[in-house]
Amino acid sequence: MFEFWTGSEQLPVWGFLLRALIVYIYTFVILKILGQRSIGTIHPLDFLFGVIIGDVLGEPLSTGNVPLGGPLAAASLIAGLHLLLSYIALHAPYFRRVVEDEPIILIEHGKILPEQLKKTKITVESLLMDLRLRNAIDLTEVDYAILESNGQISVIKKSEYQSATVSDVKPVPPAPKGYPIVLILDGKIVHPNLKKVGNETWLVDQLRQRGYQRPEEVFLMTIDEGGKIYISPEHIKRGQVALT
Repeated sequence: MFEFWTGSEQLPVWGFLLRALIVYIYTFVILKILGQRSIGTIHPLDFLFGVIIGDVLGEPLSTGNVPLGGPLAAASLIAGLHLLLSYIALHAPYFRRVVEDEPIILIEHGKILPEQLKKTKITVESLLMDLRLRNAIDLTEVDYAILESNGQISVIKKSEYQSATVSDVKPVPPAPKGYPIVLILDGKIVHPNLKKVGNETWLVDQLRQRGYQRPEEVFLMTIDEGGKIYISPEHIKRGQVALT
């Protein structure tokens, strides 16, 4: 009964399938424990797929007496799981939070957040190295540093240190932009973020000012600390541009 765990020279196909499922879940949990920095720029699902497929199909290639049917069936199950999870993550924002880590703010308003560094297992030396690689040598110029879901650190400089645009070349100092937060994603309101800037009445009013009647008409809506709003519609017509 426990041949799938103890092993057997005549392990049935269902044993390979069960082993593949156990290894997939185990590796996924380990990756979540290790954190975002453990996978570099590879998406977690792609990393899982590559590692497990390589392991499952590697054994029959190196050991001639291992039947091929079981490993192929297990590899097919892993590929199916990979496709299913990718599809669900694409269409279900809440499930996406399980598969993809939220961006983590490491520096906020120029202040390093020690608790976030401990949470992400990033040393100060490693943080400074990433900042240097992104041309942010002077910490006084940094407004935000964010650990993205792909393990990379992105940097937002303070407004006065950002590259000037035509609209910025004015005697009035530019308003601080800061870290933009998502208010609507895939037509659904992100309520925890909305509470930071307003309520649903305010949100609907902002949408109507820009020609939208319902959140379902919006694919992405963000707002930065300067109050600048970005909106990209759910269905874009040719020639249509995002509104601010």
